[in-house]
Amino acid sequence: MELIPEEKKKIYEEEKARIEKEEAEKTGTARTASQLPQNVAGLLCYLAGWITGIIFLILEPDNRFIRFHAIQSIITFGSLMIISGLMGLIPVVGDFFSAVFGIIAFVLWIVLMIKAYQGMLYKLPLAGDVALAAMKPSDTGGESTPTGKPAPVRSEDEVVKRRSRENYTLGGRIGRVIGYSIAILWNIALLIFLSFFHKYIAWYTTEPDGSVSRLPVLTGEYMTWLPIFITVTVLSIAAYITLIIYDRYWFRETVEIVVNILGVVVIASLAYIFPFDFSAVPDPSAADALRIGLTSGLILIAVILAVVALVRFIKLLAYAARQ
Repeated sequence: MELIPEEKKKIYEEEKARIEKEEAEKTGTARTASQLPQNVAGLLCYLAGWITGIIFLILEPDNRFIRFHAIQSIITFGSLMIISGLMGLIPVVGDFFSAVFGIIAFVLWIVLMIKAYQGMLYKLPLAGDVALAAMKPSDTGGESTPTGKPAPVRSEDEVVKRRSRENYTLGGRIGRVIGYSIAILWNIALLIFLSFFHKYIAWYTTEPDGSVSRLPVLTGEYMTWLPIFITVTVLSIAAYITLIIYDRYWFRETVEIVVNILGVVVIASLAYIFPFDFSAVPDPSAADALRIGLTSGLILIAVILAVVALVRFIKLLAYAARQ
């Protein structure tokens, strides 16, 4: 059956509009919910670092291009800010490393804004991978195909079998319960050792007669830090017990973020108070190396925990935006 001229015109206009929309999305000139061209909004995701990243993640929950750049901005500049600040606490070389990370942040700031304005999904190592992962549906109760279209409805038997398989994987419910249980046991072991057996944290030397001498390295300031550690550890144990009982995605991520932040508080306070005295070490150079190495290690652990908390926060924001 031949189409009438009006139907042909309508089909032509619809096809033309579709092609123009696809071209606009490819070139980054498509309009967004904020009425800005897509490439301009992508640039603005980086303008004030992680702050504008959060703003555009909230404003543009449905635009993949902008969401990618918003999440990458939050992870990149949020992580660099945390690392730069904590590096400044390292004795002697802290200011140098802090300045280096400041320069890296400035160069990335320029490059990422240019790439976003050019309409490119320019992916940084790690941060870009996390941004892409955070954009995928997870724990939302629904599924989608790689094209973003809803997946075909599964039969009841298929759903039951799929969920049974997921429950027995490390990422499933049973795997998480095992992980929570291990975390509880680890926290209890640390709590007991650091509360009652901390005197064994010492420098050991062998005497000429073959006996072993134990020279303490902890100072009286250790007792200032210990209550902080005990409080946070008890809260962490309670949090993991709660997650064994109830671990819906949004609740699980929120609790993990809080636990990670508490971990940062414990490690950062230990690095700040630094209740260690290595004067018992015979070699002064070795004593200085131990002091710098321990401080750097504590700061590195705090940075890792902070970055993990930040990544979880971004994933939670992306999940909230999809809802």
